[in-house]
Amino acid sequence: MTKRISLILICFTLGNLFAQSDSTEIRPRTNLIKKSILPLSLLTTGILLSDSGWEQSLNATIVDGVGNDFRTHIDDFSRYAPIATLVIANVAGVKARHHWFDQTKKLAVSMILTDVFTRAIKNSVYKLRPDGSDKNAFPSGHTSIAFASGAAVYEEYKDTNRYLAYSGYGFATLTGGLRLANNKHYLSDVLAGAGIGILVTRLVYHFDYLFQWNPFLKWKNVSLIPRYSDRTLGLYFSKSF
Repeated sequence: MTKRISLILICFTLGNLFAQSDSTEIRPRTNLIKKSILPLSLLTTGILLSDSGWEQSLNATIVDGVGNDFRTHIDDFSRYAPIATLVIANVAGVKARHHWFDQTKKLAVSMILTDVFTRAIKNSVYKLRPDGSDKNAFPSGHTSIAFASGAAVYEEYKDTNRYLAYSGYGFATLTGGLRLANNKHYLSDVLAGAGIGILVTRLVYHFDYLFQWNPFLKWKNVSLIPRYSDRTLGLYFSKSF
């Protein structure tokens, strides 16, 4: 209970800091409070539901529905599907909000920060997974990474291609659902992971004016997109002719 209250206080503290940041922005921007409502709501709901009898009952229903022997590794790959979406969209020439280097920069920072925060919370909460394999259940790392990259896809294409923009969240939702079906997480773990991933990415995009360095503006038909797996950062490189 003490840990739960502490996590809720952290959520409200973050929200208060975001509110104060709006008054000191260098140039007019969309109110960050509105951007933070959804992810903070997901994170807070996840904290409140954690270890509740209701979510344990829900987990039992899901496991009974898919079968105790259900296992799939699709979620190990679907969490990176939004990154592949960015790569393919860049190669195909779909108009995005930012240059490919700025996309790469924001996505890399978002995924690294999301992973750091997720692991920090895991190491302080020690929540047992529903299958009893270890105590790294809360929050879901697969889900937080998927929603961090999914949020980046949304930010890049929300004004030019709505279907493509929402595809990132679609892959992220699939990942979260599969974590439940695989009996690796409870609903609260998935909700909290989604909240963290979305919140971090929206923060990075909100403060993008603080690091607008781009040495590749004159490079044409070249794309570099980060790949983050097992705490290892790599790059996808593509060039169209």
